Amino acid sequence: MVAGRVMVVGGTHGNERNAPWMLDAWRQHPALLRRHGLDLDLVLGNPAAHAAGRRYLDQDLNRSFVPALLDADALGDRELRRARELLALHGPGGSAPCLVALDLHSTTAAMGSSLVVYGRRPADLALAAGMQQRLGLPIYLHEQDQVQTGYLVERWPCGLVVEVGPVPQGVIQASICLQSQLALEAALEVLAEARAGALRQPARLVVHRHLGSLDLPRHGDGSPAAVVHPQRQGRDWRPIVAGEPLFLTAEGTTIPFHPQGDQVEGPVWAVFINEAAYGEKGIALSLTRRETWPVEPAWGQALKNLARSLQTPGCVRGGPL
Repeated sequence: MVAGRVMVVGGTHGNERNAPWMLDAWRQHPALLRRHGLDLDLVLGNPAAHAAGRRYLDQDLNRSFVPALLDADALGDRELRRARELLALHGPGGSAPCLVALDLHSTTAAMGSSLVVYGRRPADLALAAGMQQRLGLPIYLHEQDQVQTGYLVERWPCGLVVEVGPVPQGVIQASICLQSQLALEAALEVLAEARAGALRQPARLVVHRHLGSLDLPRHGDGSPAAVVHPQRQGRDWRPIVAGEPLFLTAEGTTIPFHPQGDQVEGPVWAVFINEAAYGEKGIALSLTRRETWPVEPAWGQALKNLARSLQTPGCVRGGPL
């Protein structure tokens, strides 16, 4: 495998301001970030949207890494061009190749500090397991969702998303920055251990596996007919059972939770409740099933194999493009 660096991305969504603020601080004062001897590229994900203070300009950058779109002959919108640009520069075969993508996000939902893993790539699971062992972070395993695809980290050999919240869009908050940095440093520690062949892994990994998402009830014209019930608001990572309040109409009518399909097979947990950016995607919250998996040795071996190609010593490169 070609030698490469770790790409640390902030501002994939232009109105999430905490990670970009930290990127600037780490560029100006590299000693602020414990890099654990790894070579980093600090990358502002969507500079144009960041400058405009908007989540995106034409389409969500974090849904633009769809192979069919990336490979199409058409020029595409601004986010698609940016996705191609990031891959041309920092993709595994790029001019400044990276092997790991750590994408730092914030959310308006009460997710605390958490990880999002897309699918079940062994190296991703090993990295997430190591971080969970160190910080106890909950893990949202997002898979088998045909509607929400094209995430940035999926285009790198290893990668995951750090989500921290709640924080309003456009607001920089000290606690959010601190939690983001702690999660990033834990990830770098795991990668450094894997590179040294001394990876510590827990016996078990706890994940919340994606089952599906629910939208708000809506009128015929598409406008919301209800809002998230106050007894559900802010209760991310909590179980929800049939009959519990879920939505509330303007008239004061409570709409309870009614499990359907896979949701009836056991307890389910809600995540990303009332995330501001998901309204346009028709998502009021997502439902998960909490599962405990044995950590497989093959996961750690996959991460070790990849980490051996990570460059050192800890030279921080990169800047807004």
